[in-house]
Amino acid sequence: MEKGLPQDKAAPFMDKLVFEKIKQGLGGRVRLMLSGAAPLPRHVEEFLRVTSCSALSQGYGLTESCGGCLTSIANIFPMMGTVGVPITTIEARLESVPEMGYDALSDMPRGEICLRGATLFSGYHKREDLTKDVLVDGWFHTGDIGEWQANGAMKIIDRKKNIFKLSQGEYVAVENIESKYLQCPLITSIWVYGNSFESFLVAVVVPERQALENWAVNHNLTGDFKSLCENLKASKYILDELKSTGQKHQLRGFEILKAVYLEPIPFDMERDLITPTFKLKRPQLLKYYKEYIDKLYNEAKETRV
Repeated sequence: MEKGLPQDKAAPFMDKLVFEKIKQGLGGRVRLMLSGAAPLPRHVEEFLRVTSCSALSQGYGLTESCGGCLTSIANIFPMMGTVGVPITTIEARLESVPEMGYDALSDMPRGEICLRGATLFSGYHKREDLTKDVLVDGWFHTGDIGEWQANGAMKIIDRKKNIFKLSQGEYVAVENIESKYLQCPLITSIWVYGNSFESFLVAVVVPERQALENWAVNHNLTGDFKSLCENLKASKYILDELKSTGQKHQLRGFEILKAVYLEPIPFDMERDLITPTFKLKRPQLLKYYKEYIDKLYNEAKETRV
């Protein structure tokens, strides 16, 4: 397919020799698979294409767009990992989001996806206030951040609104969850993270120093605040208390944290992690803590296995 061959002609011998049983397990007549609702990781798309011996197309759409409005072209290999191009009834453009560092006019255009077309909704029922927020000059602002590829395909890379979807389809209103966890007396700050490729949430937490040091004394642990934050028993203690707080405030199962990283240094403007009004800068937090986030996910998955 990298050389331009369609799916069914790319490796017919291997399809017949190696993957025929899988093909028959799916009924033997699958020619095309469609994926939507959440981004499909590229490696999963490649696996499904190869093992099912069929083409796969990702699409993008919303309730407000009456279903699909972008779709990848199944046999165009460079579109793998993207949601493709706009359908004929839709226009799409990107709008810069400077507060998140996305520029729609850069060499790699990135910004909020805006849609216009005859198939879009006319507004939210009896909610003119919400309608005015998302419909501006005829363009519907989706809240999703996209990146135009060189071949004209769109790739979903982020969310403008602090609402995202986990891999199993659950929507997470992260600011609401953080406000609940902040009621735990053992922490002073928290950044909750999740994405549409993972099924659970993790967090970076700044512990309340005195509370953690008192707990250490009661458990015969020594060391400064930084070393306590690196202590696995301390991490488990904070995580258990956060879980208890989440359950107390009736958070749903997928909103309960599965792992935390204890950060001894409060989030600050010097590291560009918060705004002057102390709001979290989520893209910058992810960039700064990406190594720890990846480690949390890997360790949590190993524990679950």
